[in-house]
Amino acid sequence: MTYDAAIVDLRTYTIRLRGMAEFLDVFDRLAMPVQLKYLGRPLGMFTSAVGPLNQVVHLWGFDDMGQFEARHAARDRDPDWPAYLQASAHLITAQENRLIRRVALPSLGGR
Repeated sequence: MTYDAAIVDLRTYTIRLRGMAEFLDVFDRLAMPVQLKYLGRPLGMFTSAVGPLNQVVHLWGFDDMGQFEARHAARDRDPDWPAYLQASAHLITAQENRLIRRVALPSLGGR
């Protein structure tokens, strides 16, 4: 995944009150090894500071929808993935996923 990704998977998870530290630990230990194997490095990971609180936002870049679907399907088949889903289920109260596309602006070099 590169910063020139044509498609970005923007994921926002709302975490239960006072559960952020536990979620980040679970995500780092159980989700990231699997995610890195199939999705590559995220474009960024953030927590909310103003506005809706207790949210984790992460962005993953893909060349096209085919790559997005293939990599997520491979991740979902990994035998280690269910451990993360089980360990995080009580921590995530809402999830929102958006697929956004890059806009080629001349001021950004058409990228």
